[in-house]
Parts: sequence; structure tokens; C-alpha cells
Amino acid sequence: MAVLVEKIGEVRLAISGNGWEILITRKKQHKRANKSYARTVGDYQVFHNGTKVAALSGMLAERQGPGDNTQSGVTNHRRIAAGTYELSTHDGASNDKYQTIGYSTDPGLKARPRPCFRFLGTGARSGILLHPGAGYLYSIGCFNPGTTLGSADDNLKWGDSRTRVIALLDDMKQFLGNQFPTSNNRKIPNAHAVVEGEPT
Repeated sequence: MAVLVEKIGEVRLAISGNGWEILITRKKQHKRANKSYARTVGDYQVFHNGTKVAALSGMLAERQGPGDNTQSGVTNHRRIAAGTYELSTHDGASNDKYQTIGYSTDPGLKARPRPCFRFLGTGARSGILLHPGAGYLYSIGCFNPGTTLGSADDNLKWGDSRTRVIALLDDMKQFLGNQFPTSNNRKIPNAHAVVEGEPT
């Protein structure tokens, strides 16, 4: 059960206060002139049993709204619906692009597999990940962390984005200890993402 922990403007920030949680608060959409689609930007903040972890916060980019977990969301490459999601380790069986356990230690953009974790319970949407990004957006439905995304001209920076994903994974592993899975494609106990907001 999510609870109200604070309020910024009219956006309610709701987490359960139990376990490892990442709160994603969507703020706005913007579109670059040479792109055919908008992107959604917002903030993220990690909590340990309801207490903020100051070092684990930043911004996120994802595809345009509205949030949609149906087949229409798949077809139109929309962001997922606001809600609470369990998390999982990930290993794409059909490709080597993204992997939670066993990702490449090479920091280069072309090195694979790249670090990630997966959102569960996303309806018709499959493979919804939080993974590194670069440029305007590096996704057709996933979350890319970054630093400053105040306008459509601001870019995700690969090294910063990758470092942020790894920091989230390392913190999750440390906080959860032996509860964290030792293999991929396994639910991560006591770990959730709360996605708030549907900006237009």
C-alpha cells in the first residue's frame, strides 16, 4: 500500500516505506524539432524503508505519453502507465543488449551487455527496463537516467547515465543482501518502482 510521504506542487509522491524503492516523478514532456516523438522527463529518488538516499537521485527520460500498458502502448511506443511495479533482474534471451548480472565492465557505448533492471507487471508491455541512455533518448519504452534534462536540447550523457544505473544496482544489492537474486530473470524481493504523474 503506497503512502503519501511529501508533496511537490500538485504531484503526490507515494511510496510504501518498506524495502528498496525508486520513486519516479514525471514532470513534463518536450520535443526536439528534428524528432518525430516527444520525450517525458522527470526525477527519480531512491528510498530505504521510506528514508531518502540523498546520493541516489537524478532525472529520467522516457517516451511520450499517455501512459499505456496495453497493446496500443506497444504499437505507439508510449511510456508505461503510472503505478507501482515490482522489479526483476534481466537477461534478454533473444539478444545480448542488456543484462543485470554479468553486464560488461567496458564503459564504452558499444560494449554489451549493458547494465539494467526490469519492471514487472507492465501488462502487454514486455522488457520495460531502466538502462543507460545517450543523446535525446535511447529507448522505445524504457527509462534512461541522467543529470540535466531541462529542455529538449539537453542530451543524456552515456558515461553519466551508465554510472547512475550501476549505482542503483549496487545500492539495491547492498541493501537487500542475500535477498538479491544470484541469476537473471528473477523477481527482486522487497524492491519496487513507483511511477507518478501523467504530464501532457
